[in-house]
Amino acid sequence: MTEATTDAVAVLARDARERRTSILYAGATSALALGIFGPILYYMFLHWGAVDDYSHGFLVGPLALYFAWERRHELRRATVRPSWWGLLPLALGSLALVIGRLGVELTAMRTSFVLTLIGLQILLLGREVFRVLAFPMLFLFFMVPLPQSFVNVVAFPLQLIAADFAVETLHLLHIPALREGNIIHLVDTQLFVAEACSGLRSLMALGTLGVVFAYFFRKNPIERIVIVASAIPIAILVNAFRVALTGFFAHRIGSAAAQGLIHETEGLFTFALAFGLLLVEAWLLSMFWPRSWRRSRTKVNG
Repeated sequence: MTEATTDAVAVLARDARERRTSILYAGATSALALGIFGPILYYMFLHWGAVDDYSHGFLVGPLALYFAWERRHELRRATVRPSWWGLLPLALGSLALVIGRLGVELTAMRTSFVLTLIGLQILLLGREVFRVLAFPMLFLFFMVPLPQSFVNVVAFPLQLIAADFAVETLHLLHIPALREGNIIHLVDTQLFVAEACSGLRSLMALGTLGVVFAYFFRKNPIERIVIVASAIPIAILVNAFRVALTGFFAHRIGSAAAQGLIHETEGLFTFALAFGLLLVEAWLLSMFWPRSWRRSRTKVNG
């Protein structure tokens, strides 16, 4: 064996050791961060169970792990080169944690955990590894419940949109209805469009589902963006339809339609309808997008 070959083998062995050491440090520090943020994460888990709007949070972590595992072959090929750029998300995470502690702002503290994980991966493994893991890491933000102050600002306009749509729909069905704020007055009863009926729950759940669906079943970046972005208007429209449906049943059978089993069944039906619309949209994109793409490719090649 020549001296050059020996040196090359030594360099490869050293690189392999450094790679294993960096991966070990990244795993150990991530586990340490998990322990430090344990109480914050514990109360976030309780939040998911207590508030139906965030029940999808239980699926975010396992899905993120699966997305990372699916990239295992790319990770093996990625160069491990620690980067000081990791200090930036680490600093942002620390700042968010301090602000959250001082202001008792749970969203900031929970967001700090995700930022800390991102910063550790970049700092210890490098930007190339992070590019491979970017989607799984950023997907973790879906598990963080929104701040209640933001929910209060967004929910009421959504309630009014749903109430307006419901009243207009009822008028088309020749059912007398009058909206007063977020209250719909019918002939024999009233329908209160509460915060839970604002559609924010279905908006967040359908948004998360749209991201997962686009990831698994669509490879074109533009198609993915269109599917994810369209989840917002679809969720708002379908929730407004749900309120109109509740108003129709309340007019026919009384206020019992706005609560109990009937109301829950309507919720399941309308969410299935929203997902169905998302599937139809994806099917239409698959029908028309490849043709336009092939035409553009033909023009370029010509």
